[in-house]
Amino acid sequence: MRLLLIHSDYIEYEAKKKTKMAEECTVLSDKETEALTVFCAVESIDEEDLEGVILQAVGEVKKTAGQVHVDKIVVYPYAHLSSDLASPETAIATLNALKTGLEQEGFTVKRAPFGWYKSFRISCKGHPLSELSKTIVPGEEGAVRKEKSEVTHDWFVMTPDGKSHDYREFLDESPFGCLVKKELGVAVPTGGEPAHVGLMRSKELVDYEPASDVGCLRWMPKGKIIRDLLADYVLHLVLEYGGTPVETPVMYDLGDRAIYEHAEKFGERQYRFKSNNRNMMLRFAACFGMFSIMRDMHISPHNLPMKMYELSTYSFRHEQKGEVIGLKRLRAFTMPDMHSLCTDMPEALKCFEEQLAMGWQTGNDFETKLVAAFRCTKDFYAENEAWVQKIVRESDCPMLIELLSDRVHYWVAKIDLAAIDGQMRPIENPTVQIDVESSTRFNIKYHKEDGTVVHPPILHCSPTGSVERVICAILENISTQAVPALPTWLSPVQVRVVPVAERHGTFAEEVCTAINAAQIRCDVDDREESVGKKVREAGMDWVPFVIVLGDEEAASRKLTVTTRRKSQPNKPFKEQLSLSDLIEAVRRDTAGKPFRPLYTPRNLSKKARYI
Repeated sequence: MRLLLIHSDYIEYEAKKKTKMAEECTVLSDKETEALTVFCAVESIDEEDLEGVILQAVGEVKKTAGQVHVDKIVVYPYAHLSSDLASPETAIATLNALKTGLEQEGFTVKRAPFGWYKSFRISCKGHPLSELSKTIVPGEEGAVRKEKSEVTHDWFVMTPDGKSHDYREFLDESPFGCLVKKELGVAVPTGGEPAHVGLMRSKELVDYEPASDVGCLRWMPKGKIIRDLLADYVLHLVLEYGGTPVETPVMYDLGDRAIYEHAEKFGERQYRFKSNNRNMMLRFAACFGMFSIMRDMHISPHNLPMKMYELSTYSFRHEQKGEVIGLKRLRAFTMPDMHSLCTDMPEALKCFEEQLAMGWQTGNDFETKLVAAFRCTKDFYAENEAWVQKIVRESDCPMLIELLSDRVHYWVAKIDLAAIDGQMRPIENPTVQIDVESSTRFNIKYHKEDGTVVHPPILHCSPTGSVERVICAILENISTQAVPALPTWLSPVQVRVVPVAERHGTFAEEVCTAINAAQIRCDVDDREESVGKKVREAGMDWVPFVIVLGDEEAASRKLTVTTRRKSQPNKPFKEQLSLSDLIEAVRRDTAGKPFRPLYTPRNLSKKARYI
């Protein structure tokens, strides 16, 4: 059951029109003053223990009413609080029972009609307890999620020298200052559409898919190869670290107690649906599948730390429609997700350091500057302050520190790394979290030599954040460059050969073949266009190396190469290189990075337009 409790100066409503599930009701309009308004959604999962759910709901409403000193309650059916509703019959019976239970506690209770389109007006008091949301978990007495208002947050900035500073000293226009402003809720001017949205379409990388849900995308060949190369990169990084790849389903049964409880920790942004008589959800990360595998394994302490990895294509989050934009916020996305079972907390802290280092490395490899926010409970900080100072020192940059008075999530500590977009807003990317709850919930365990059962800490880590947000960060960074350029290893075409005339076509094909044989993506602009236009379009395609072949090049076998990264606006950097020298230059740019062959035709005369 979902509850939204509003301490109201007044609430007034009027039932306007029946739906197919409307209950018969004689009171179609009413008003109450100085009341606690309880917006309520009864969920299908509540049917497992309706009596327990009603008892918990009565207790929670009674507690809140006591805190705000009211004796009048308005129960208002509000289906919009959940996407997983109980049947109308169950909902009406539950709402009636809730009303009766509250009346037995001495409250004056009114209930708005169920199943009607209603207009309403409400005035909220506006004090710290005037707006509270609660989720009732069936079958578990008192298992009500803590409201944000019950948890206090302390903020400060720690610098690499281990000193703490007032965060207000860092409210500037630097990337880190932008992060501090966002986290502390400091108002900043809002711009128009993020720069990457125009680039992702104009460069024919990715586009919106109108035939799907909002926040689901179609990937063109050039965008697809960037996405695949990033996936290859993370896989290589994780394998080097000792990760073991798996693959798990995208949908899960909410009838599994552990899955339901873990999903509830995540909040509202979920895709839920029915499959026959089962309540299902689409995953928002790879946790469910990996935890299920771990639960069924025989784990020895000698196996730990054990790192399990999945490229979760796709994960789903039902983001608000108005917030979905470009590659920054989506409803379907690709998340590199690693979970590490650790023997104990000291080992978890060691793995945290290693995985944080991986996150910083990805920012360097993607050429995107990252900034950091570290969050933990006050108890964790009191026990591990020296360790926090260590990770800030080794990161060699200031970190925004958030201390929570109590643990309301499955984690006791986490770090978020973010790039900054052209609107000076953070793009969340790598993260590492220390989970102290899920191994117990999912019964993931090992036994010590004396037979003691241990539910170990679990690290959640995405070394890059979602692939889509990585591309978003890269494009936002490029939008600020005088000569925009992708990292050479991510460029869909790394070398383009431009023959001056038709008679140079054979030589151009020969050069292109040799370059492709060296595992470098090369194409040939064999279209019947002027050389100037071909070179300009190579620049618009951000091709890192452009070769122009004419009579002189054919005779000398030396290549005239324009190197994009060395060029300035309206001042292309050109040099004469041998074929072997060019290949070596590309290899220097791409050393240690994954390779895939061309996803587009080798001859531009065969290339299609997608947008």
